[in-house]
Amino acid sequence: MELLLPLVQEENICLPLPINVVSKYWNIDLPMADALESAKKYPAFDGSILIEGIELAQRHGLGCKIVHSSLDELKSVIDQNIPPIVMLPGIPEITQHASVITGYDDDEKTVFHYVQKGNKQGEQQQGAIPQKLFEREWSEEARLMLVLAPPDILSSMPFEDNESNRLCLVSERQNISGDHPGALGSLQHAIKLDENNSTALNMLGALYSTQGSDVCIKHYTKCLQVNEKSYLAYNGLGNFYLKTNEFAKAEEHYTKAIAINPKRSAKIYKNRAYLREKQNKNADARDDLKNYLKYYPKAPDRGIIEQAIREL
Repeated sequence: MELLLPLVQEENICLPLPINVVSKYWNIDLPMADALESAKKYPAFDGSILIEGIELAQRHGLGCKIVHSSLDELKSVIDQNIPPIVMLPGIPEITQHASVITGYDDDEKTVFHYVQKGNKQGEQQQGAIPQKLFEREWSEEARLMLVLAPPDILSSMPFEDNESNRLCLVSERQNISGDHPGALGSLQHAIKLDENNSTALNMLGALYSTQGSDVCIKHYTKCLQVNEKSYLAYNGLGNFYLKTNEFAKAEEHYTKAIAINPKRSAKIYKNRAYLREKQNKNADARDDLKNYLKYYPKAPDRGIIEQAIREL
């Protein structure tokens, strides 16, 4: 089962590519001028603000449901000719990215996702991901799925929109704009609506960690109770314990994160190397620095790291 989506290359921080692609699939052209105007509110930000794109699509007639889902449910959405958007781990040093899923092949055990660049004839290209790999990576993001479609089609979906998940995206926008009290309030409300929302729990842990508060431990721990595959929660705990000089605990949580996804971040190896060197584990620290350069070959501190490797 494969859906044919339009080839789209236009994107903006307030009109992320997946939102633009799916909107055009429904024959709705979202005005880039509106997105450019909204982007003026975030002059120092160069990522994507998903909730801005969602709200733009809703202002032009589309509905949206944001849920924690499953592979079977995702396939059922595609079977109804609806291309879902899922959250997946980002490429190294990018926390997450949204990806449009265009189909699946149960015989080949693959899932297809939208690839931005087309061939010379302008035709859509699709990337195939083995289903086991897709499920493993999707589970890191608590299997978060966004369904964008006309309201009459959306109303036939067997699941309800999760306001708790929407508040997570609102909180992300508030944090980007510097409204940290607002971001905290949105996440607290999200957890009040759904105390087992692992996305909200992880984000709340990260917010408290940024403030240097050990309250983050409670939220990260609860997140891991709900989703044991949360790379970000393990990494977040590692970062907090590193800041508090609890090196053994930091190493333990970094190691658990790496076991989930060894390629997700290069920086985690650099951090673990530092604390291992502090614990006189020089050989392990050397290996971590080698992995840091392996996964971040263009690291700006490459010369310093290579010197450190020689000295360990």
